[in-house]
Amino acid sequence: MGAGHDHGHAHGHGAPTTGTAAAAYRGRLRVALSITIAVTVVEIVGGMLADSLALVADAAHMATDALGLGMALVAIHVANRPASPHRTFGYARAEILAALANCLLLLCVGGYVLYEAVQRFFTPADTAGGLMIVFGLIGLVANCVSLLLLMRGQQHSLNVRGAFLEVAADALGSVAVLISAVIILTTGWQAADPIASLAIGLMIVPRTVKLLRETLDVLLEAAPKNVDMAEVRAHVLALDGVENVHDLHAWTITSGMPVLSAHVVVRSDVLNAIGHEKMLHELQGCLGDHFDVSHCTFQLEPVGHAEHEERLCH
Repeated sequence: MGAGHDHGHAHGHGAPTTGTAAAAYRGRLRVALSITIAVTVVEIVGGMLADSLALVADAAHMATDALGLGMALVAIHVANRPASPHRTFGYARAEILAALANCLLLLCVGGYVLYEAVQRFFTPADTAGGLMIVFGLIGLVANCVSLLLLMRGQQHSLNVRGAFLEVAADALGSVAVLISAVIILTTGWQAADPIASLAIGLMIVPRTVKLLRETLDVLLEAAPKNVDMAEVRAHVLALDGVENVHDLHAWTITSGMPVLSAHVVVRSDVLNAIGHEKMLHELQGCLGDHFDVSHCTFQLEPVGHAEHEERLCH
């Protein structure tokens, strides 16, 4: 005898309560995309005029950011398509796939920038520091605007966080460009340009690896970071009449959409006394009060039911 029940709890702490977590920030992503495209063009022109690898590297990074932002917007559109009998959670995972693609792009760009910077040490160029300052300032101001637009959304969505980290790396890249430009202007030391490029590449890779790890955790259906499974088990076992918990699983469909399921073994006398509905309400209240899980599924079982299921399976 088992009873299943689905129940959703919204504990967003500021996150959107409808659609995927990134959907509420679609407009801001569009503005950030427009800014990124414009600055990419400006920095490519500036890099060519100043013969600065740092500017070109920052422009190349911003070009991939523009592609990443575009993919993020497409993923949000796809992820918010309604569920179907074939895809019962809809297309919510599209956001995570977009975050994964962004990570791979960033790793490629970071590797390319590092390679080109090393090459520039062997074939130095005559870089114009004054032009670097002008175009570096344009890039820094534009990136700061984009960071402000995405600051809130990156707390709730891996997809938006990927875009935020890309823009943050761009802003740091602009700072590196400005520092190298000042050094070239004041000392004439041309190696400052490839050193700034190395700094940009080294800023890209660690952040990308961190985001990649979080993205893979979602794809591999690891327990959400804010859900301690031992605590979940302890809270459920503490309810009156609960004898055991098995097949306890928690995973994340997409950012802001954690899911939990469990088989809960309850003494028959307790089930008969309070009924399945009250027991389910107690379970949902227990998890809703202590854990940020938006979708829970429970199967209530009398003592001995698990052994009966095991015999049927064999």
